[in-house]
Amino acid sequence: MNLLDDHSPLLIVDLEATCWEGLDPSGQPQSIHNMEIIEFGCALATRDGALLESKSFLVRPVRNPHLSDFCKKLTGIDQAMVDAAPEFSEVCQEINTWLMCPEKGFVWCSWGNYDRLHVQAEGDKHGASPVFMNFPHLNLKRIWRRTTGQRKKNGLAHALAFHDLKFEGQHHRGVDDARNIARLLPFVDWSLEAELTTR
Repeated sequence: MNLLDDHSPLLIVDLEATCWEGLDPSGQPQSIHNMEIIEFGCALATRDGALLESKSFLVRPVRNPHLSDFCKKLTGIDQAMVDAAPEFSEVCQEINTWLMCPEKGFVWCSWGNYDRLHVQAEGDKHGASPVFMNFPHLNLKRIWRRTTGQRKKNGLAHALAFHDLKFEGQHHRGVDDARNIARLLPFVDWSLEAELTTR
């Protein structure tokens, strides 16, 4: 699939998930297999970084429904917010309705592969996934690293600082992270897109 001439908006997705300062409540190390998604932060933007729309979709966790103090402080998402949110499968439908994906030419992105892998793992558990998982994915962190030659420090905050940009909003809040990732789009080499796109 040739994506280089596709001028449709990019969907940027950034997740927040249940987390703890150390091990999870059952004493296991944290991973995508025991951390539950609590926010899909979504931003639609043009490839030159113009933000078109953004939205936060909160998710109610079911395996560990009570957020840790660490998680609440890190994300700014409190217990009442997730208690009032739908469960994962319903949120997937809400995202699908919001996106109204075209049949072809749709591309979604994240800063690294974690988000793609976590949505896939949660989708397997719940038997439902957002429709964007059926479309090509771009690892924007990898493209940005290839573009700039930066190899070691490549977190979002560092990438913004590399271009003399300050983070806007709250760190580790999915929708704010997604909006800030969109601000890096003008600085990536889109000629790398076909090479780095995964299904």
